[in-house]
Amino acid sequence: MRRGRARAGAALGSVALAAASLALAAPTACGGTAPEVARGSVRILAVRPHDPAAYTQGLLWHAGRLYESVGHYGRSALREVDPESGRVEREVKLPAEEFGEGLALAGGRLFQLTWKEQIARVWRLDDFAPAGALRFEGEGWGLAFDGRRLVQSDGTSTLTYRSPDDFRVLGSVRVLREGLPVHYLNELEWVEGALYANVWMSDEIVRIDPASGEVNAVFDAAGLLDPETQAEAEALNGIAWNPERRVFYLTGKLWPRLFEVELIEPER
Repeated sequence: MRRGRARAGAALGSVALAAASLALAAPTACGGTAPEVARGSVRILAVRPHDPAAYTQGLLWHAGRLYESVGHYGRSALREVDPESGRVEREVKLPAEEFGEGLALAGGRLFQLTWKEQIARVWRLDDFAPAGALRFEGEGWGLAFDGRRLVQSDGTSTLTYRSPDDFRVLGSVRVLREGLPVHYLNELEWVEGALYANVWMSDEIVRIDPASGEVNAVFDAAGLLDPETQAEAEALNGIAWNPERRVFYLTGKLWPRLFEVELIEPER
């Protein structure tokens, strides 16, 4: 069963409860209320093809190419993709018993999480040759690189900082929005000192202060797919940043399209 739909029944209730809670001002440690987080929007700049069979779990941009981690048991893979045509230029498959998850680039190596297998696969960027397998505890969801440390999500409100040398834990931070924990943090992207994260089973992208864990902006990405297409797809998941053109690429699980977008800052 697909990961998204396997958890959907239990998770929908939790997501709905969390959303209802966030609609209220949350109490702070000082007895006041946490400030409401400003909401931004997404402006579509271009729409390009994307493999509709790709269960996108991780996405990153490097040197004119997209690198994508595709999930699902028996179908998980690491891919290099032409962002213009959506054509898969290179691919290496994971073992059938592993479910590919988040993806990050550090020091010329691609780090690819697995969901429940507690293994991070390491690949050489230049030829996709295996470069190791690192062990960790818990689930693997999203992964990013801040220039010094890898940042991992595991589906909870906690982000874990890890060494790219041996994946050892260097620290952690709890993510809060208006004083409440943000669960289901999924795909991550590091952009100019901030972390951007998909929130699983939602159309929201949150921007996180990596030092404090506070969400300081929320971007509404609802409506990228038309209702008919969305009915055949699953959740928004996949954020890549192109620093040369200063644009984001967004896609999702089983999405037939890749969107080049600009995130519009919230009005203050």
